[in-house]
Amino acid sequence: MNAVASTLLFPVLLLLTHRMEELVEACSCAPAHPQQLICDSALVIRAKISSEKVVPASDDPLDTHKMIRYEIKQIKMFKGFEKLKDVQYVYTPFDSSLCGVKLEANNKKQYLLTGQISSDGKVLIHLCNYIEPWDDLSLSQKKSLNQRYQMGCGCKITTCYMVPCSITMPNECLWTDWLIERKLYGHQAKHYACIKRSDGTCSWYRGGPPPEKEFIDISEP
Repeated sequence: MNAVASTLLFPVLLLLTHRMEELVEACSCAPAHPQQLICDSALVIRAKISSEKVVPASDDPLDTHKMIRYEIKQIKMFKGFEKLKDVQYVYTPFDSSLCGVKLEANNKKQYLLTGQISSDGKVLIHLCNYIEPWDDLSLSQKKSLNQRYQMGCGCKITTCYMVPCSITMPNECLWTDWLIERKLYGHQAKHYACIKRSDGTCSWYRGGPPPEKEFIDISEP
C-alpha cells in the first residue's frame, strides 16, 4: 500500500473503530447521502414542532420503554401522500441510545422531517433519518425535495472513502464529499442529486429545472 493510500485509510479506520465501540451504548448510523435517506423514507414533510410529551412506547404494561410524542404543525408534505394526508404527531425513542431525536418544541423553528409509518399509522423518526432544520438546507436541497430526489431513487449512491474509487454499475453515482472535504455533508450533498437518465445510467445533476443536459460524471475522483 502506498503512502497516499495509507494516509487516507487511517482516518477512515479510526472513525469506523470508534463507531464500533459506540454500538453497544449509543446509536450508530451508516453514512448515507440525503437523497438516499429521502428515497428510503416513507414520509417527508416540512413542519414546526408545537409541543412534546413523554408517552409509553406501547400498550403492554410490561414494556418500560418510553417515546417522545411531538405534536407538529405540518407545513408541506413532499412524500407519503398515499398513506397520510396530514400528520399531527411524530414519535421518537425517549433515549438517545435508541436513536431518539431531540427537537425544539417552540412552534418557531421549522424542520425537514423524514421517517417511517408503523402498521398502526404512527409516524416514527430517529437519528438515522434525514432530519434537519429547514434553514440549514441549501436552496438546491429544498428544490430537490419536490421531485428531483425521487427521480433518482433507482440510482445507487456509493460513498468514496479513499482512492481508487470507481463506478462499478451504470446506475451508480460516487459520493466524494468525504474524500475531498473530509466531511460527509459537503458541497456534493448540499447541491447535487443523482438522477437516472433516459439510457438507464445515473449521473450527478445540479439545481435548476428538470434535468436534460447538465450532468457531471465522476468515475475517478
